[in-house]
Amino acid sequence: MKNHLKTTFTPRQYMLSKDFEIFYYDDSNLAGVKPHTHDYYEFYLFLSGNTTMHIHQHSFDLITGDVIVIPPGISHWIENSAPQTPYRRFVLWISKDFFQQLVLLSVDYEYMVSRALSKEQYIYHNDTISMNLIQAKIFQLLGDIHSDRFGRDSRISLAINDLLLHLNCMAYEHNVPYLPTGTPTLFENLLIYIKNHLEEDLSLDRLSEIFFVNKYHIAHLFKKQLGLPVHRFILKKRLELCRNALLSEPGISQTFLRYGFHDYSSFYRAFKKEYGMSPREYRERNRSSLFSQ
Repeated sequence: MKNHLKTTFTPRQYMLSKDFEIFYYDDSNLAGVKPHTHDYYEFYLFLSGNTTMHIHQHSFDLITGDVIVIPPGISHWIENSAPQTPYRRFVLWISKDFFQQLVLLSVDYEYMVSRALSKEQYIYHNDTISMNLIQAKIFQLLGDIHSDRFGRDSRISLAINDLLLHLNCMAYEHNVPYLPTGTPTLFENLLIYIKNHLEEDLSLDRLSEIFFVNKYHIAHLFKKQLGLPVHRFILKKRLELCRNALLSEPGISQTFLRYGFHDYSSFYRAFKKEYGMSPREYRERNRSSLFSQ
């Protein structure tokens, strides 16, 4: 997958496309890139390397899963303290005109940029699960770009909008726990806990023990709020993460074990029931469309 997606590094700091450009770099060549600004928006997903990002008057030692946003006119540059270590990242450029078109659709698209400009919040840390979800959306976008299927342009439009909206939602959720928005309800706390502990025991008995609430009350809350039993909601969330990870992780066994399934047979049955195909079929079909020219 990496060889197909790799972009030859270029120090070019201007856009050729009127809307957006996306790159996957896997190298250690930083020659020719000095402190600079540009007139478009830049988003990073950092994958690996021994790298420091300098933005304005701030310096950030990057860790796997970091998402960075750099608005136009903000000086920045990269320092790689271990040139022998590959520096892997996705880089997305968004033109001013395209960004304004998105904001006209919804102000939600400008949350990250607004935080960067008003609070100098340029970086967001993500765990492995969150990073895999972002990668899956990037792979979907790249697959649509390299495809010649019917509806290609519409698919690209949907994929780039979905990716950017997801990044803004990610940023908002990072900040919400620290904003004075009042005390979350029991149901909201349950959702947050489940989202952050999908690889752990999430039985009704365990949730009841953690939240000191009768398990039947928890079951009633989920049925009332979502129309789903708790176990069904958790299963759908785990399957969603597995589906996204199948496109970016090397083995199926590592995937289902990581996200809370104890054996392959139960994972296989649940996945096929939810998506109408086996995990292997899903990965092969989507990887095939990703690299078709």
